[in-house]
Amino acid sequence: MTDATTADGAKGPPRRDFLKLVTGAMAAVGTGAVVWTFIDSMNPDKATIAAGAPIDINLAHVAEGQQIVVLWRGKPMLVVKRTPAAVASLKDQKIVKLLSDPDSKVDQQPPYAQNWHRSLKPEIAVLIGVCTHLGCLPGYFPKPSATTPVPDWPSGYFCPCHGSKYDLAGRVWKGVPAPYNLPVPPYHFLSDTMIRIGENPPGQNWSMSNIVQM
Repeated sequence: MTDATTADGAKGPPRRDFLKLVTGAMAAVGTGAVVWTFIDSMNPDKATIAAGAPIDINLAHVAEGQQIVVLWRGKPMLVVKRTPAAVASLKDQKIVKLLSDPDSKVDQQPPYAQNWHRSLKPEIAVLIGVCTHLGCLPGYFPKPSATTPVPDWPSGYFCPCHGSKYDLAGRVWKGVPAPYNLPVPPYHFLSDTMIRIGENPPGQNWSMSNIVQM
């Protein structure tokens, strides 16, 4: 499993809490509607989460195309190691023309993630997995499909509750219920394989309170 601990080394909850998380998530999106590629519940205790302490995530064993989900401040953080094809899709004009805010002009991310890939590195995505419509849990569908989750699917995130769609950078489509892109939390790289969620890069000062809608 991918390691996720607090910055001060705190350990996570027992396995039964992980099973509750998975069960609750599936109930929220509807039976069989969404399956996350990988869920890691090695999260800090409730008091630490409430305090907003940063968490460290080791990406050394995350495969290309894989998504892991961890909790921070009680919200699901989506961390994806994008494939080269996924990175290329972010500049595909067939997809970009479908997007409501392709240049991320609305403050749904830190300034250091206001770019075409909405991240510090194009190959690593870090998003808050809460649909900006009514707070449902969007599913990860990274490959084009003629049928799944909807016809002529190009790739990205799909919210089964009301049909909102996002690309693989969390940029929302035009004409869907969700008004804004998926938020990006503060984070930075401690090394090539370790990220810290909940803390800005050195020299940056940005707060979650700047997000327009979550």
